[in-house]
Amino acid sequence: MTEITTNSEQETLNWALSFAKNLKPGDIIALEGDLGAGKTTLCKGICKGLGFNGMVNSPSYSIVHEYPNKPPIYHLDLYRLKKTDDLYDIGIELFTFSKGITFIEWPQMAGNFPLNITHSIKIKIAGENDRVIIST
Repeated sequence: MTEITTNSEQETLNWALSFAKNLKPGDIIALEGDLGAGKTTLCKGICKGLGFNGMVNSPSYSIVHEYPNKPPIYHLDLYRLKKTDDLYDIGIELFTFSKGITFIEWPQMAGNFPLNITHSIKIKIAGENDRVIIST
């Protein structure tokens, strides 16, 4: 387990860039944190660290974004799911058994569905610009 406190959005992005160096195809990253904590900021930094320079934004309404990259990057936000069966409607198995790298925001919404998480990141608001990042 690693815990770090960042004091700005740029420091959070820098941490994410560094974290990306540890990832490999097939990895699934669970992202947990309150609304506005910085989950999407982490995704932006990790995507950049993986070589993707396009637009990264929260898939809150679309539930899934795919970013063309090598390996491909999938970004899921399960916050709006009403029931676990909705996971099948979005094709969750395509992302949890892919050769890409998958981010899952709000993984707790999956209930007992096996997401095959390889890395877990929790981000907590510690002040206006301060964040505590805990990764396992």
